[in-house]
Amino acid sequence: MAETRSPSTDQDISEALGERIRRADAEGTPLRIVGGDTKAFYGRHVQGRPGEGEILSTREHRGITTYDPVELIVSVRTGTPMAELEARLAEHGQMLPFEPPHFGKTATVGGMIATGLSGPRRPWVGSVRDFVLGTRVVTHEGRQQRFGGEVMKNVAGYDLSRLMVGAQGTLGLLTEVSLKVLPRPGARRSLRLEMPLAEALTKLAEWGRQPLPLSAAAWHAGALHLRLEGGPSSVAATRERLGGEELDASFWDDLREQRLAFFSRDDARPLWRLSLPPNTPPLALPDVEADDLLYDWAGTQRWLRSDLAADTLREACARAGGHATCYTPGAAEPFMPLAPVVAKYHRRLKAELDPRGIFNPGRLYAAI
Repeated sequence: MAETRSPSTDQDISEALGERIRRADAEGTPLRIVGGDTKAFYGRHVQGRPGEGEILSTREHRGITTYDPVELIVSVRTGTPMAELEARLAEHGQMLPFEPPHFGKTATVGGMIATGLSGPRRPWVGSVRDFVLGTRVVTHEGRQQRFGGEVMKNVAGYDLSRLMVGAQGTLGLLTEVSLKVLPRPGARRSLRLEMPLAEALTKLAEWGRQPLPLSAAAWHAGALHLRLEGGPSSVAATRERLGGEELDASFWDDLREQRLAFFSRDDARPLWRLSLPPNTPPLALPDVEADDLLYDWAGTQRWLRSDLAADTLREACARAGGHATCYTPGAAEPFMPLAPVVAKYHRRLKAELDPRGIFNPGRLYAAI
């Protein structure tokens, strides 16, 4: 049976949001959707601002509508603070397995879905998109539509729900999302092993083919950092086998939230995220030192501080089968340009779901 609770802060303002959107669509007025605003830096900026349009806030649309700890399913309004949702799950020994970053205390569930960002555990359990079961969305006509469902086997409209993940609010206003959650691991240990990058990448490729309880792996400044999660006996045996020194578990929270010294804003050089296929060797980039790089996700996500031209970085990533995103606040074009065929489908989808272009126009790409 679903466990439900309705705190005094719960509030459904979907009708008011729909009316505001209907009016904006009729007038052709752009809307800038805002939740906790902790991820405003992520996306295109026009004249130094994160998008254009009148602010449409979802902060008052909040509350967990249903939660079934037995079935591992929760449905929550998108203005709900992430901290509130995670605290409720923790009461039942459960979690959001993809470890979404907050980047601030006011972070909301809507921003988590709209950006689609995941933390260190992502390669081992999946991304935000993999755990979305269904969504409620207010369309440009101000009507509420439901996509997907609340069980994994329900596939009706499932892909449309997943399209909302990472769309940055450009396809409609998310008002509710249903998510699959997982139990917290029975045991957890973190390790630090001194070794050069080449050896670390070789070890990670080798360990990736073995049934080890790895749930995070990052390399920086001459050391490989590992997290082991699972059954107590498996974690203990692996800890004994791999050796190394104990690492404070807060390292992974600091990595996820970009609080490590590497991400210091005192470094004026742009911050780049390089997303690459597994087992990709180090890229041949000019004027890049080891301390300029931090390898996450066992090497498939690489953070880089560099003044290299965007075209140089993106061409190197493209040759390796990946892409590069600029994380520096205020970037005019942070995302890798779309291939012409892909861009065509993006424009078609935008025209179908938002024909007057009122939802976060230009937040992803200038033409969308």
